[in-house]
Amino acid sequence: MKNLIKIVGLGAGGHAKVVLDIVRQHEAEFELVGLLDPVVTKHGREWNGAKILGSDALLPELVRDGVTGFFVGLGSAGDVHTRRKVFEAGIQAGLTPVNLVHTAASLASSVELGRGVCVMAGALINAEARLGDNVCINTGAIVEHECVVAAHGYVAPGAVLAGGVRVGEQAFIGLRSAIKQGLQIGPRAVVGAGAVVLDHVPADTIVVGMPAKILSRHDQP
Repeated sequence: MKNLIKIVGLGAGGHAKVVLDIVRQHEAEFELVGLLDPVVTKHGREWNGAKILGSDALLPELVRDGVTGFFVGLGSAGDVHTRRKVFEAGIQAGLTPVNLVHTAASLASSVELGRGVCVMAGALINAEARLGDNVCINTGAIVEHECVVAAHGYVAPGAVLAGGVRVGEQAFIGLRSAIKQGLQIGPRAVVGAGAVVLDHVPADTIVVGMPAKILSRHDQP
């Protein structure tokens, strides 16, 4: 019998409930021990069938008990920095981030995945696309051929990246937005929901509208 990889989820928000369904699709590979979350009132509760064990302070104990893998259970509302911090906490604890791809997602054979990538139901990722560490491609999003989404990037439900788009580290691509082919979205940029992006987006900016224009500039760690 194959030894299962023991994993823990870091974060217990609504996003985690969706990711847990993907974990269950891979029950021949993973054994889920539970979730960790800093909100004390959640501790001991069931979360879509998984127990919230406590906070990240339990990580050393879980490692001693044979847990070797983790996934990020936090989504993003433009705050990709928090997902990055949670991911780094798992790495620092000595755990390995696992890739979770929904069985209803479609990935070309030439797609390259980093560590801790999550691809949700209905997502389509085409030839020679590359996804960096801790990237999330959410429900029904399209990442076309030769796109690159750098580490900690987040593509929200229904967003479309046309061919050859480059998304920088910690960038957020909003709900049902569309990015024209060949464009660059700078690190930590935020593309607002429904935006139609027809030009490059500088780092540390928020763009909104059809066509997208810079709304403001912001500083992220």
